[in-house]
Amino acid sequence: MTDEPSRESARDPQDLERLLIFRQWAGDIDGMAALFESHAVVDSGDGRLTRGREAIRALFAEITATGRKFAAGDQAPAVVSGDLALTSTRLPDGTVTAEVARRQGDGTWLWVIDRFSIA
Repeated sequence: MTDEPSRESARDPQDLERLLIFRQWAGDIDGMAALFESHAVVDSGDGRLTRGREAIRALFAEITATGRKFAAGDQAPAVVSGDLALTSTRLPDGTVTAEVARRQGDGTWLWVIDRFSIA
């Protein structure tokens, strides 16, 4: 973990959403992508899957360029089993996200799967 808040590591799977939103609002696209494992997959709900950290970075750059800002929602407690965690948030517009995070060797957490909207 660094002293720079935008590059804080997720020590708990619940930290990932907060860090993603903070980094987007700060314009830190690389920092957003760094919250995902190198071979992660994102389902942004538009019928396409984005695979790999570089492609995820490009997706977030595209979203951010439109001016769209992520909003904090009502985050459900993470369901943790060993080194895996299921995270989920009900967003202000009523949609629900679902993510799978994995504990890394250094004890931090990164997302492996992110589905922007399941409802």
